[in-house]
Amino acid sequence: MDLNRATMLGRLTRDPEVRTTPSGKSVANITIATGRVWTDQSGAKQEKTEFHNCVLWGKLADIAGQYLSKGRRVYAEGRLETRDWTGKDDGVKRYRTEVIVDNFIMLDAPRGASAPTGSSDDAPPPPADMGGDEEIKVEDIPF
Repeated sequence: MDLNRATMLGRLTRDPEVRTTPSGKSVANITIATGRVWTDQSGAKQEKTEFHNCVLWGKLADIAGQYLSKGRRVYAEGRLETRDWTGKDDGVKRYRTEVIVDNFIMLDAPRGASAPTGSSDDAPPPPADMGGDEEIKVEDIPF
């Protein structure tokens, strides 16, 4: 049995780009940044950010276009898929690996929006900068 599954929790690097295919289906492209912090052998703090190209189709694309924006924290699940094409100007074969998202959860309110109603325990944490200074806690992972 094989498994092709990608899960990530990070921040959008830009607003979603939503288009409609000639057949009328919506498609959205987003990029999610995930950060990692560790201490190397010399005791120095190291940081690395990865950028994940993601594609959403149909109703998910419409929802992403309506509610997601740059800087929003999001949890996304999907599968990895690599596509290839030949460059128009130089004829070189190119490749791009993307996450085809089939589920996502918005983890914070849009910037400038008030906190959701309910108890303060239910309110998500305030948005933070993309600096990657905040640590992801096990309690924050939605599964």
